[in-house]
Amino acid sequence: MSAPPDAPLALIGHPSRAALALREVGLLALNVPGDDLPAVLLACRTLRFVGALVHPSREASVTEVVEADPDARRAGRVDAVAFTGGASGGSTGTYTLADALLDAVEASGYAARGASALLVGNGPDLAQALPLVRLGLGQVTVAADNLPEAQRFIRDLPGNLRVYALGRRDPALLSLAERADLIVLTGGALPPGLLQPYHTLADLTGQGKAGTSGAAILDLSALPALRLSRQLLHATGQRYRPEDLAGLAEALV
Repeated sequence: MSAPPDAPLALIGHPSRAALALREVGLLALNVPGDDLPAVLLACRTLRFVGALVHPSREASVTEVVEADPDARRAGRVDAVAFTGGASGGSTGTYTLADALLDAVEASGYAARGASALLVGNGPDLAQALPLVRLGLGQVTVAADNLPEAQRFIRDLPGNLRVYALGRRDPALLSLAERADLIVLTGGALPPGLLQPYHTLADLTGQGKAGTSGAAILDLSALPALRLSRQLLHATGQRYRPEDLAGLAEALV
C-alpha cells in the first residue's frame, strides 16, 4: 500500500541535507534523533510516520528494536523500516543491499554463473557479498582477517557450493586467487600482487580501483540508486525508478 501524500518519512542518523533532497522527489522527510531508538520508533508510529530510512551508522542498532525480515537477520542490519504492522508494535525492518547488489551485477552484464569468486573482507562486512552466491557461482573462497572468522562466514553459504576459508595473510591466498574469476572486496585492502589482468574486481568499499593490475572493474555505479529505490519501496510502498534517484542517493551518505 502506498503512503498517504502527507505521511512523513523518518530519517534516522542521516544528515539534515537528506530531508531536503528527498523533498525533490515529493517525499516529506524529517530527521529524527538516532538515540533511544525504541522511544523514537514509538513516537514515529504515534505521529503516523509511514516508515524510516536508516543511516549505516544506525543499521545494527535498529535491528535490535524492530521485527527484522530474513535479509536483515542474515546481515544483522536494517536500512529501511515500515510502520505497517508486525509483532514488534508495527515496525518491520529490511536490509536492501542484498537484492540491490544482485540488480547491479545483473545490470553490469557480468556472467557470474559457474564463476569462481574470492571474497576478501573484515569479518561482518563480508555479509555484503553473501547474496552473490544466488547468481550461480561455482566456487567461493572467503579470506577474512583470520581463519576462524572466515569459517564462521562460510557456514551461511549453500551446502552445494564448493567453499574454502582462510585468513587474508595466509600464504595460500595468492595461489587460490589465481584460480578465481571474480574478486570481491568488502573491506580493507587487497594484498599486493593478488589482482591480475584476468580478474574482474567488484569493489564494495566504493573505491573501485584496480591500480595497475589490468583487471576489469565491475560497474557497480548504479548500486546506491538501486538500493535507495528498494529502501523507499519498503518504507513508503511507493516505487521510484533508480535512474531518477542517482543524485539523491549521494545526499543520504
